[in-house]
Formats: sequence, structure tokens, C-alpha cells
Amino acid sequence: MVDIQPVGVGRMTESGSGATPPARRGRLRSFTRRDAIVLGVMVAIPTLIELVLIWLPTVGSIVLSFFRWDGLSLTSFKPAGVSNYAFVFTNSPEFYPAVLHTVVWLLFLAIIGTPLGLLLAVLLDQPIRGSRIYQSIFFAPVMLSVALIGVVWQLFYAQDEGLLNNVLGTAGTPAAVSWFGDSDVNLWAALVAATWRHSGYIMILYLAGLKGVDPSLKEAAALDGANARQIFFRIVFPAMAPTNVIIVVITIIESLRAFDIVYVINRATNGLELVSSLVVKYLVGEGQVIGIGTAFAVVLLVVSLIPIVFYLSRTFGKGAEQ
Repeated sequence: MVDIQPVGVGRMTESGSGATPPARRGRLRSFTRRDAIVLGVMVAIPTLIELVLIWLPTVGSIVLSFFRWDGLSLTSFKPAGVSNYAFVFTNSPEFYPAVLHTVVWLLFLAIIGTPLGLLLAVLLDQPIRGSRIYQSIFFAPVMLSVALIGVVWQLFYAQDEGLLNNVLGTAGTPAAVSWFGDSDVNLWAALVAATWRHSGYIMILYLAGLKGVDPSLKEAAALDGANARQIFFRIVFPAMAPTNVIIVVITIIESLRAFDIVYVINRATNGLELVSSLVVKYLVGEGQVIGIGTAFAVVLLVVSLIPIVFYLSRTFGKGAEQ
């Protein structure tokens, strides 16, 4: 039996308005000369900026660390070998106290500042009223310059007119503490000021990490009978491993490059010496010695590379495994 189909239906199927046209195969556009120019410009400009502002000064600092130069006359530019590094490690009376202060700075931020930021993030991640306002308040110090933060805390710690001594009732009396003038306490006072800013920064990073945790993991743990503390330390915190690595690296780098607050307080002297402040002291301070200053800078660079290399190896190592 022959199946006869009306002519009109056949035409509609082949070319009528109600027919579905055959899918067109996609074609790759050829790589033109204009594309090559645009791509070259987009790659060359950032590379040139990084080369001029980062790599050339870095290489120049390493080279200058093997010379002696007062930064003024070319006649004073003389090879020094490793004598600048010998001065840093054996003859500088400020280096090892500065290293100790830098280590204390790192430990304080790691033990106090970073956990405080995590605590704020966990609290503000809850469905509480006004959470956005609290986040803005705690993040506000991050948006201020570190120099301005030093000025604010100078007003807070002032011996006679400061808020802290007024609250303690010692302002204007012999019992008033010079929080930034006493070498026994000024480092801790500066660390509180630095933590005020650091914890807000860490809070925002951890808030982003908490938002990325799969809620079904927490729900499954709750159904199994886990309490809030167990859910956080056994489920949520391990799930934020990439965020934790970033925060560890940021905390180390923030400690190594700490400079602004201590310089605003008392030009990083009288108990506030840091390795970063010694770099500035010898590079632009009175009686500047460029070679020694760059030697301090190279030492700080080598130490800073350790957490950076660790972070990059972890990041790209996981990417290669995937």
C-alpha cells in the first residue's frame, strides 16, 4: 500500500515557514593581522608596566646591594662585594631586634588578628538583622590608609588627652601611660592598631569563603547529629582550605611589609624597629647608604618569597592535578 502525502504538506516541510531549517555548522573565523595586533598590545602593556615598576627595580636593588653608594655622587659608587650583607647580619645593632619585632608582629596577627576576623565572619554570616551595616563598620578601617590609622590611634593613645588614659582615669597624672612613647608597650599598642585593620580585611575574605561552602554539607552533618561547633570545625573550616591558604599568605606578607603605622608613630624607633623600616632608614634617611638599604631590602624580599612560592605551588599544583 502506497502512502500518499499531499503536495502542500511536503512543501511546507521542505521550505515552508513552519519548517525547521537545518542546523548550520559553525565556522571558525581566521586569525587576522588586526587580531594579532590587539592581542599583542593587550599582553605587551601589562607586561611592560610590570617590567618597569616591579622587575627592573627588583633587579636593580639586587645589583646595588653589592655596591656602596651615597645616592648622590657617582664617585662614591664603588663595589662592595658582600660587605653590605656582612654589615646586616653581623654589625647592624638594629637588625636582630627588628627581626624579633617582625616575628612578634606576625605571631600577633596570626594568633589574634586572623582568628578575630574569622570570628567576625562567622557571626556576621548568621541571619541577623543589620548584618550588612556591621560588615561595613568592621570593613571601614581597611578602606583607610594605614598612615591615617596611625594618626587615629595616636589620638586614642595620647598620654594626656588620649581616650584610653581618660577612660582609665590617669590622664594628666603621673600614672598616665605613654603608650607610644614607652618602648616596653609601644609595640603592643601598635599591634592593636594594626589588628583593628587586619581583622576587617580577614573578615571579608572569610565571609566570601563561607558563602562558597555547600549548604547541603552542613545540613547532612546536622541530620547526623553534629552540633554547631562540630559542623564548623569538621565540615565548614576544612571546606574553606583554599581560602585558608590565601589568608595565611596574606597574614605573612602583611606582617613583613608592615611599615606605615610604626613610621607615623615615632619613625619606627624606640622599640618599633621593623625590617621594613630599616630599608627606608638606610635608603632615604639621614646618612643614607644605598648599598646597605638595598641589602636589607633583598633580605626582606627573600623572606617574602617563601610564602609566595608556597601559595603559587599549592595553587598551580592543584590545577595541574585536575
